[in-house]
Amino acid sequence: MAGTVSALFLLDIKGHVLIWRDYRGDVSATQAEGFFMKLIEKEVDPQFQNPVVYDNGVTYMFIQHNNVYLMTASRQNCNAASLLLFLHRVVDVFKHYFLELEEESLRDNFVVVYELLDEVMDFGFPQYTEARILSEFIKTDAYRMEVAQRPPMAVTNAVSWRSQGIQYNKNEVFLDVVESVNILVNSNGQIIRSEVVGALKMRTYLSGMPECKLGLNDRLLLEAEGRTSKGKAIDLDDIKFHQCVRLARFENDRTISFIPPDGSFDLMTYRLSTQVKPLIWVEALVERHSKSRIEILLKARSQFKERSTATNVEIELPVPSDATKPIVRTSMGNATYAPENDALIWKIKSFPGNKEYMLRTEFFLPSVTAEEAGPDRKAPVRVKFEIPYFTISGIQVRYLKIIEKSGYHALPWVRYITMAGEYELRLM
Repeated sequence: MAGTVSALFLLDIKGHVLIWRDYRGDVSATQAEGFFMKLIEKEVDPQFQNPVVYDNGVTYMFIQHNNVYLMTASRQNCNAASLLLFLHRVVDVFKHYFLELEEESLRDNFVVVYELLDEVMDFGFPQYTEARILSEFIKTDAYRMEVAQRPPMAVTNAVSWRSQGIQYNKNEVFLDVVESVNILVNSNGQIIRSEVVGALKMRTYLSGMPECKLGLNDRLLLEAEGRTSKGKAIDLDDIKFHQCVRLARFENDRTISFIPPDGSFDLMTYRLSTQVKPLIWVEALVERHSKSRIEILLKARSQFKERSTATNVEIELPVPSDATKPIVRTSMGNATYAPENDALIWKIKSFPGNKEYMLRTEFFLPSVTAEEAGPDRKAPVRVKFEIPYFTISGIQVRYLKIIEKSGYHALPWVRYITMAGEYELRLM
């Protein structure tokens, strides 16, 4: 990482320094507090500000969590993305110790906070941010902190994210391929935003120090192996790996090789910006009867193959804030009026592929309304769903191998699920 951090600050919601750790002695707490209070005085709230700000020879990078700001300061040219990720990892460490990171938890545990700040960063260089490893030699209880006599093996070992000597009676690996579909459709039925955000989420319960190898239907990997894709390969873009993955190996031959952490972690995330067909399409037909009564016919159609089924489908239809309780009829599922959200919620537990269901609702408006009032709101129709055993990108796990020197047999479990992310249709 280019550049080093001069100091790390924990500030309250008003910009006052609660706790800080000076690593290099060239940025004072008074200087940092003065900068941040000037930032708060601006019209834009800090949480909507650029998280990287240069001021008077110092680069500040900060994030907000609840009523606490975490901020680094440096006089050197630092890698902003790495440091912002580091701050988020520090939040995870504090939450592991205190359950929740707030101003009160920092004040109540300031001794532990200083100990953690000394471990997560050394002379301005990020070090260990794995909470499970830190908890092996920084132990806390309700009243005091105990420090082990010697650091755990993971600190002195090349594999800093995993301890040695882990044992399980049953060795298992669970891999979930989770994809979220983000769709935005305008009032003319045109798709103006479409992307797929995916993650490979793992839970490992493995003894010893296992070596794992994962193979996907990645087009470049198949070509490197001399295999033909036959239309089933995909092009992965914007890939981000957990630190356990050997990046040099992946760059050379696209092999995902790693020694996994113990427990749950995200092995890989990716994004596909190619346009995808909306999995559930919604159309609305509005019929006005004078200015006091409106009927809406809503059609929902699943646009995926019949062998797949969407579950827990929710379609949120916006209605005027001054509407009375609607009269609703549905061909499938049930609908409830949610006046606190100014919406009608249509729920369908099971929605098979290549099916169409309808909802017809009628509601009344007050006899006296403003000219701009009415159902022509700009609030979109929002859709939620989950489709198990299905990925919209077509990603497939070709193999998952677990090799450990003791030679035990591990059981890998793989499942797929696609869900709605920011899925909105501006139909009204």
